[in-house]
Amino acid sequence: MVFHTYTPRLPLSRFIDFCWLYEGCDLSFNLERVLPDGCAELIINLHEDKFRVYSRNLHHVRTFSGSILSGSQAEYVVIDTASQVYVMGVHFKPGGLFPFLSIPASEVHDQVVSLDTLWGAEANELRDQLLDADTPEIQFRVMEQFLFSIVRKPLQHHPAVSYALKEMHSLPGMRTTADLSQHLGFSKRHFIQMFCNEVGVTPKLFSRIRRFQEVLHLIHRGEQINWSNIVFDCGYYDQAHFNHDFRAFSGLNPTTYMKFQSEHRNHVPLVQ
Repeated sequence: MVFHTYTPRLPLSRFIDFCWLYEGCDLSFNLERVLPDGCAELIINLHEDKFRVYSRNLHHVRTFSGSILSGSQAEYVVIDTASQVYVMGVHFKPGGLFPFLSIPASEVHDQVVSLDTLWGAEANELRDQLLDADTPEIQFRVMEQFLFSIVRKPLQHHPAVSYALKEMHSLPGMRTTADLSQHLGFSKRHFIQMFCNEVGVTPKLFSRIRRFQEVLHLIHRGEQINWSNIVFDCGYYDQAHFNHDFRAFSGLNPTTYMKFQSEHRNHVPLVQ
């Protein structure tokens, strides 16, 4: 398995966490859960010109072209990993997608869409250009040029959204929507709308996802787990509240997650 990453130049790096290129596949399983992290992901399958996304009960499958965008998700998504042996992508920062869209980020919340639906001919050419590139370095330059070409809005957040994102990152689950809107001097309704337009989800849902991600971070530190401490430290009301949120986002209870977790905390093999 080979995994390359690249951080784009400024000002893209204010909105994009990193670009990545993955070669290799674990053939011990075909499907995996991808857990929500509050961010959007652009993905290009360079092995097979398609993606398959399954319903959570696995009874239905949707097939997309090999170039897709996954908006911010509120629940886990089941994907077919067996065909993804050579894949490239862009991991946006929280709220990082909105400057590249001509529509509010909320319109792609919980959606998986083909890139050409959003960016037309430029997106159609991207996969061919990546396949023609000889090295990962050239592929990353091609992707960076594409990202610059699809910027639709100024590469900056509204100051209120920027402040809220920082607060919810440093204090996941601790700042309420009412608290933030009052501090920022906006009505609650106006603040929620502004946040949704740029981040794609409501402040409350984003805060819950960030708190869930903090739990996964604590689990993956490899230390002895004390669930009572995690419940308290992450701001859950009680154990039942914690269990409910964990299952809502992962489809698993914490013990089962730990049993099947992979090195990537948001990717869990689906063992049938």
